[in-house]
Amino acid sequence: MAAFDIVPESAIAEGRATDAYFDRTVEALEHAGKNPHVVAEVTMDQFPTGEWNVFAGVRDAASLLAGHAVDVDALAEGRLFDGGPVMRIEGPYLEFCRLETALLGFLSHPTGVATNALETRRAAPESLVLSFGTRHVHPSIAAMVERAALVGGLDGISNVAAGEVIGREAGGTMPHALVICFGRGNQEQAWRAFDEAVAEDVPRVALCDTYDDEVEETLRAVEAVEDLDSVRIDTTGSRRGDFRHILRELRWKLDARGHEDVGIFASGGIDPESIRDLRDVAEGFGVGSYVSNADPVDFALDIVEVDGEPAAKRGKLDGKKEVYRTPDGAHHVGLADRDGPADGDALLRPLVRDGDVVREFDVDAAAERAAIDAENVRFGEDPRDY
Repeated sequence: MAAFDIVPESAIAEGRATDAYFDRTVEALEHAGKNPHVVAEVTMDQFPTGEWNVFAGVRDAASLLAGHAVDVDALAEGRLFDGGPVMRIEGPYLEFCRLETALLGFLSHPTGVATNALETRRAAPESLVLSFGTRHVHPSIAAMVERAALVGGLDGISNVAAGEVIGREAGGTMPHALVICFGRGNQEQAWRAFDEAVAEDVPRVALCDTYDDEVEETLRAVEAVEDLDSVRIDTTGSRRGDFRHILRELRWKLDARGHEDVGIFASGGIDPESIRDLRDVAEGFGVGSYVSNADPVDFALDIVEVDGEPAAKRGKLDGKKEVYRTPDGAHHVGLADRDGPADGDALLRPLVRDGDVVREFDVDAAAERAAIDAENVRFGEDPRDY
């Protein structure tokens, strides 16, 4: 028995991480000697809805489909969409039948995470926003969460192993546990131990709400640690007091004592609403469950063409399709063999050709794409943004 309840990579790649009815499907088709050439599309909504999401999970999807005799076209990672196909697969159906379950999971969950990450990013475009949420999810998906958070535009991640997987260094300062280990009244010892122990390039951030009033602990911290970069206040909604008022008072007292250069970093129950409320009194935010626990997007995969003929189940649009982005930011869906909008840019681009992955993946480029699209479609705008 495995030590952890984790499906191994080999099972995913071999198509064993599948719903059982796909095994039955393969058995039935092989028994009947049928393996039609199909076009299948991954969609959330058939038509544009005006509700935008950030497409993510493309790298894992490409790795899953690599080595199979299929051609795949897909939106670029980080592209915003509000309906129509995000991916199109063409080839013998038995080449990818058993992969559908894993494929949809690879796309659905990170797309939800990236979308919520972009919402938090847009709530405070000039602030530092970090992903703190992998403690809320199964550790086997930590790398997915952190990569999707970066695609959505967050500035950094906290999970060490996830960072190793995606090639990003994790960051972080101190937990309450460190302060508690030194005991009540000895917060200065904890702050100084951190300052003396960690590498020079690690920002000096003191957690200042463990035992005493946030303002009191902060004023003690700035005296205890020379060149303190910022303080972190983790006052969640479950605690007494008005978070905004606490941070305004804290900013006032820091400034009054000549510590204008010490920043304030807020964490604990942070979401886009609280970021908008606090962004003028805090320089940075740690976002946890709002991003990591995002609901997966409800993608479906449907056959839309069989042996060159339109085919789809009831309620689905048959025929091979294309999606377009027009200069006004609108998303359009049309049949692939018809002309698209005169000024439209076709968005489904080659991802896999005859089993070979033909695209490179860059998290920074994806995040930039998401930011540009978000501006064009006014994603997540709020009256307070003006």
